[in-house]
Amino acid sequence: MKKHIPNFITSLNLLSGCIGILFVLKGEFTLAFYCVIASGIFDFFDGFVARLLHVKSTIGKELDSLADVISFGLQPAMLMYMMLQSTTTNEYLPYVGFLIAIFSALRLAKFNIDDRQTSDFIGVNTPMNTFFLFSLPFLGESFPDIIYSPYVLIFITVVTSLLLVSEMKLFSMKLNSLAWADNRFKYIFLIISVLLLVILHVSAIPIIFILYILFSYYHFAQIKK
Repeated sequence: MKKHIPNFITSLNLLSGCIGILFVLKGEFTLAFYCVIASGIFDFFDGFVARLLHVKSTIGKELDSLADVISFGLQPAMLMYMMLQSTTTNEYLPYVGFLIAIFSALRLAKFNIDDRQTSDFIGVNTPMNTFFLFSLPFLGESFPDIIYSPYVLIFITVVTSLLLVSEMKLFSMKLNSLAWADNRFKYIFLIISVLLLVILHVSAIPIIFILYILFSYYHFAQIKK
């Protein structure tokens, strides 16, 4: 029975993504964001529970990727489609948003066959990218002229899509040791991220996204040195 527990958690990730897409289509972005958070939690715990119970399986790995394509690929793509649709009268331009779904699927397929990504990431991971994209509607409430510009949204779509499949090395929060010297930049990044979230709430996510890339660069530069 215990071998099915991780797959059940993964299925909850998929379910949250499906419900989130429905909220996106209704324009209820706050509720959709809660679904993204739920999917992120389930995505973390399915692997954690699988390792804890020693029941890792090939089908679990494939199911995880399929769930992520929905929750962290199609869901943010639908969000971008809806945002673009609200900024232009061109009926074809919003379809650019689906680049996010395509490149997310490519990123996940690449991850599954890339032995270099057992402990860290090559390219931005799909959950991080999704959290960044879902912060845009909230930023748009304060900066509508900037965020709700088709040029800005298309630029963000193209750049984030390319980052998903880039060769940029980014750390994961898996720790081989708790030593400060080995994880200095990870710990600093985590502390700053928590403080920013407390102060700025969802608006902090784009800053955290940029800091993640910067701290990853310095982390691997330290290791190389």
